Amino acid sequence: MAFEQAKQDLEAKGLGERILVLDQSSATVQEAADALGCEPRQIAKTMSFLVQDEPILVVMAGDARVDNKKYKNTFQQKAKMIPGELVESLVGHEPGGVCPFGAKEGVPVYFDVSLRRFERVYPAAGNDHSAVDLSLEEFLDCVPSAGWVDIGKGWCE
Repeated sequence: MAFEQAKQDLEAKGLGERILVLDQSSATVQEAADALGCEPRQIAKTMSFLVQDEPILVVMAGDARVDNKKYKNTFQQKAKMIPGELVESLVGHEPGGVCPFGAKEGVPVYFDVSLRRFERVYPAAGNDHSAVDLSLEEFLDCVPSAGWVDIGKGWCE
């Protein structure tokens, strides 16, 4: 169901043909990179957190990890990921396929600055066997954003 929601969202934005249905799992950054034949850092992973008990999504590069100090400075609380069993009910997608396409209405989406170094990125498309091939500009144009954040560490320019 989540894949269909993501697909409808992307088709409505004229990007349905960019969806890649994969034979291999794309549930983790490394699996997605292997399935797509790209570098793990090009995977635009979408992470789900609770901020004041409300869900948010943060899209960051595959090689970035959450820096707890930066996160707390940005969101005024310690990073708290949504428990796996609650992700689908709060965000609209299951773990391994979380993406900003077709997510539940009202869930804010933030972009981490770790993405700015790429021309092409590969976010998930609603399940653990999918991705979307997009330029960063297309990605930014088709996802309503709550803004840019700098909460990542471990990535290089």
